[in-house]
Amino acid sequence: MLSGSLSFIFVYFVEHNCFKYLLTTMNLSQNISLKPFNTFGISVYARFFSTFSNVSALNELLEFAAKENINWLTIGGGSNLLFTKDYDGIILKNELDGIDLVNEDDDYYFVKAAAGVVWHNFVLHCIENSYGGVENLSLIPGSVGAAPLQNIGAYGVELKDVFFELEAFNIATKTIEKFSLNDCAFGYRESVFKRELKGKYIIVSVTFKLTKQPAFNTKYGAIEQELEKMGCTELSIKNISNAVINIRSSKLPNPKEIGNAGSFFKNPVIDGELYAKLISQYSTIPIYPAPNNKYKLAAGWLIEQCGWKGYRKQDAGCHSKQALVLVNYANASGKEIYDLSSEIVASVQQKFGVDLEREVNII
Repeated sequence: MLSGSLSFIFVYFVEHNCFKYLLTTMNLSQNISLKPFNTFGISVYARFFSTFSNVSALNELLEFAAKENINWLTIGGGSNLLFTKDYDGIILKNELDGIDLVNEDDDYYFVKAAAGVVWHNFVLHCIENSYGGVENLSLIPGSVGAAPLQNIGAYGVELKDVFFELEAFNIATKTIEKFSLNDCAFGYRESVFKRELKGKYIIVSVTFKLTKQPAFNTKYGAIEQELEKMGCTELSIKNISNAVINIRSSKLPNPKEIGNAGSFFKNPVIDGELYAKLISQYSTIPIYPAPNNKYKLAAGWLIEQCGWKGYRKQDAGCHSKQALVLVNYANASGKEIYDLSSEIVASVQQKFGVDLEREVNII
């Protein structure tokens, strides 16, 4: 029989080496910097880090997390995250890949993309194959799996406009379930996966309903002006995509050069009473009709009117060309970016009586 001290050493040796074996077989790394995996370029560390390229590997990692009672977080391109501290858990990077034409009829192509596909690469694939509908969503950072999570949108088009169905992994039952357009309950930068089903499913693929005869959408923003500037004489999904890319590139900083997550805040939606008050006080305020007798404001305009555009404190700032974008110029911490966002929220509320909501997920 082993003595107490020898027994402890033996048990520790077995458990420690079993744990090391699990880390190796599941491709788990320890104490990994997340700076390369978030577009803000925030320097924080994860206790564990792994990638998964199939559902079996995902399930195995989730089982490990449950057994060890460790928190987990799935990420794609890391373009909608702000890490304010080290992550004491497992970061699971989604690398599910593949794009397939799964069906078509007289009017539509049905194209299925894995959740780990880079969103802009998916858009370019659609343009190359004459699948219409996503050209206005060009150059949006992130992955396909994140797109329905927050119903991404730009230049008059939202993901829900081209959505057919998605497949998601049910963490509790370990099964794949399908969700229709109605099931997803899309709203403005919202879906059921950000509300009732948050943390209960992981999206693994999305199928899009894309047009054979595209209906061009050029009325929003400066698309028509950019097409004219480009000398475009004929509308096409490729020309519209190029126009959107030019516009976004001119206004938004490249995350490879300046850390950012794109639009940091949602455009606020207000009721008729506040609308009437604001329009009487600010004749040039941009206001757009929204469903249910509501009105949508331009968050960037509100922030700019409060004097934040181009503001910089050390390495945390508000971009000089687009006030809606908060940036990390070099070595800002996530907390510094978050604190700046809080100051912006407070100033907009004080000046306009409008509550800004962060679009970026705070971790």
